[in-house]
Amino acid sequence: MVTVKESVVDSAQGLAVVEAPYDYESAGEARPERRLKKREGKRWEVAYDKLVVSVGSCSQTFGTKGIKEHAFFMKNISDARKVRKRVLECFEIAALPTTSDQFRRQLLNFAVVGGGPTGMEFAAELSDLVSEDMTRLYPTLAPKVRITVYDVAPTVLSMFDQKLREYAMQTFKRKGVDVRTSQCIQQLRSGLPRIGMGENPDEVADSQGCCILTTKEDGDVGIGMCVWSTGNMMNTFVQKLLKKTHGFPSASAEVIEKTGQVAEDMEWMIEKNAKTGAIVVDDHLRVQLQAESQQADGDKDASGLSTRACMTDVFALGDNANIRDYPLPATAQTASQQALWLGKHLNNDSTAIESFKFRNLGIMAYVGSSKGLLQTGNGKGVQGYLAWLIWRGAYLTKSVSWRNKMLIPTYWWVAQMHWASSADNEKQVSELGLWKRYNQILDSHCPPTHSW
Repeated sequence: MVTVKESVVDSAQGLAVVEAPYDYESAGEARPERRLKKREGKRWEVAYDKLVVSVGSCSQTFGTKGIKEHAFFMKNISDARKVRKRVLECFEIAALPTTSDQFRRQLLNFAVVGGGPTGMEFAAELSDLVSEDMTRLYPTLAPKVRITVYDVAPTVLSMFDQKLREYAMQTFKRKGVDVRTSQCIQQLRSGLPRIGMGENPDEVADSQGCCILTTKEDGDVGIGMCVWSTGNMMNTFVQKLLKKTHGFPSASAEVIEKTGQVAEDMEWMIEKNAKTGAIVVDDHLRVQLQAESQQADGDKDASGLSTRACMTDVFALGDNANIRDYPLPATAQTASQQALWLGKHLNNDSTAIESFKFRNLGIMAYVGSSKGLLQTGNGKGVQGYLAWLIWRGAYLTKSVSWRNKMLIPTYWWVAQMHWASSADNEKQVSELGLWKRYNQILDSHCPPTHSW
């Protein structure tokens, strides 16, 4: 049986004042404390034949102050929507004639923390967005955009070989993306770094979502947005709820080796990887158990014998699982291969017969300007336009339905045609001198008139 608890909407969130506020100070009364108690979710038990734990992972913040409150993440669709909204918001605020030059520079300063494939691909896509789209929509603002990648390691994209890393660094340098390695992020907080000469204090107080990124090397840096992509940490379900000890589940578990003790007389808990905190599984993806004393005293009990057991009907896969003595990369292809293998063998009732074998399909990354990196499983590297085509084709083939496999290239073609059409329109507009007049309006900070 597995116990399920319903999620409860927090009634303290999203409350708005719908009536005129009462002035308690003028009336000489003490302001009453209003506390709304959150209802505890109900629980129930669900019977199962086979249980698969695949709750995924969370974004790793390393406990850095202010990251959870002010940074943007790249974990799910809602995160991507927030990032898109904030990027457009920064350009729209920066385009206002009332925005000062110093505030405009901070709004258009984008920081990406993390030099892995996710962080570098986001920096590349953002650079493409600025050079291909924002240049036409905001021609005076695009040259002022700064994109900086921070990473604590001495190199970025460390999973690629040196030749591919050097190609990526050269590409980012040509695109104007500043990559800073060996950087220690200390804090992220809301606001502006300082008030410059002629700065409006009211504008500094209302930072419009801007933040201050504090690094050990550079001190305070004003930014319009910080995207945090520094790896994964264990889900709360795996980290906390699975720490409890239980009696030995004799109906669904078997001791791997004789312990010299009666298993039912010992307290057991799910075995975790000492470094990552992930659930330890065997090469059949079955969850491993170990005695409580073993967690505290090491891999052996007092008698010197192993005290490990194996769950026969509980499995784990993806980022929240580690195969013992067989470390695998925390990538989508690992979770996908494990899911396909486990689904197939559960249907055939053959999970205990054949073990899981990982097939390394290589790693890929996009570096901007229709260029990419590809390193195959045997170490061979491909770079440039060909690698970008393979990168796009790989994601297209992984689409779930045939409908998406037809629509996605259609959208690519429409976007390309729209880009070409917009370039022609931009040429016509520039010939009429409209952008020139618009730039004069922004430079003079005066409201636009209808006489062009």
